[in-house]
Amino acid sequence: MKSQGGDPDEELVVRVGRGDPAAIQALMARKLPRMLQLARRMLDDAIEAEDVTQELFLRAWKQAPSWQPGVARFDTWLHRVAVNLCYDRLRRRRETLMAEPPEQADLGPAPDRGLQARDTGRRVEAALAALPDRQREAVVLCHYQELSNIDAAALMSVSVEALESLLSRARRALRAALADMRE
Repeated sequence: MKSQGGDPDEELVVRVGRGDPAAIQALMARKLPRMLQLARRMLDDAIEAEDVTQELFLRAWKQAPSWQPGVARFDTWLHRVAVNLCYDRLRRRRETLMAEPPEQADLGPAPDRGLQARDTGRRVEAALAALPDRQREAVVLCHYQELSNIDAAALMSVSVEALESLLSRARRALRAALADMRE
């Protein structure tokens, strides 16, 4: 299903644009899990992530009939729209700050491994959420979405060197935030 232009989704997107139900199902199966994971990590909120992912695919279906192969890879476009939708949500959160501070996760010792693993996961997610937006975006794209530095840099409209700088600062911040976990 790989196109000659290097976009493995091109044929599928064209078929989606024609309203082919099998193509819609195939594209959803291929893209939904990663896009939902991206939104969850960017927003740290499963419900908002589902809303963002739904909006993302509505935009994809609307865009599919007019998709121009060769202009951009569909996956790159999909990631960019997802990240932008997440940033919109994050901006709205900042604009409507709540009067009370957010709940803090219990950082005490867990009684068993399952709880400890969940606690560790929560702490990592909280440390990730505390990163500046661009650093979090770089980490999510490279480490969780497994994009190459070249693809992530292109998606973020920065040089590879700038992306590596964002990743380096993010890693330092995460190490510092999670330092007590290594002891």
